[in-house]
Amino acid sequence: MTPGRDARHLALPQVGAEGQARIGAGKALLIGVGGIGCPAAAYLASSGVGQLTVVDFDTVDATNLARQVLYAQGHIGELKADVAAARLRKINPDIDVVSVNERLSGNALLGAVTEADVVLDCSDNFATRFEVNRACVAASRRLVSGSAIRFEGQLAVFGPDYSVSACYACAYSEQDESLEDCAGNGVLAPIPGVIGTLMAVETLKFLAGIDTPPPAMRLYDGVAAEFRPLGIEKREHCPTCG
Repeated sequence: MTPGRDARHLALPQVGAEGQARIGAGKALLIGVGGIGCPAAAYLASSGVGQLTVVDFDTVDATNLARQVLYAQGHIGELKADVAAARLRKINPDIDVVSVNERLSGNALLGAVTEADVVLDCSDNFATRFEVNRACVAASRRLVSGSAIRFEGQLAVFGPDYSVSACYACAYSEQDESLEDCAGNGVLAPIPGVIGTLMAVETLKFLAGIDTPPPAMRLYDGVAAEFRPLGIEKREHCPTCG
């Protein structure tokens, strides 16, 4: 362990030595290492989360460089998960970083979710979000979900007790989901960074054992510089957690 790395966490009464030890023993699974996943992963690594598993089947493209801050010009064409893992190991050589260069689904996804303490869904498509949500409900795992488009971002926390917590499918129906994405609609480069950083905050709070109730979904308006809470009720007949 690098001397002094954890000093500012140790000074926090909500974290302290016990909380930092819990962070160091924690395992986080990140689905997607793009504009949201890069800053989330970087802060989890620098904060000393014991094991990070980063999952992404894509390669670095020039259009990624403005917002996906773990990548540089020389990484174009390389596998994102491998580049991200290498960068995270440089940020903190004392943690275990695992890269997965394939799209996880079915039993493989469920297995990866089950092995983690917390899952960060940083993906950019709705099919993945619903599948990750189903796996988190099945494995009773905390899910931290984020998305960003244009000047707007969204953050939500679900689980791990889905007998009382809503899940992602309580808020959205697969039939209702929009097909909008950043490629077609654009996104201001720092907006995914705002959401990814907040996802790291929620993850560290959970791993440290800070007893705070899961927040409602929060919507970020980058133009107005405002956050707005949006309550999510557990749906009685939810197809995933109901």
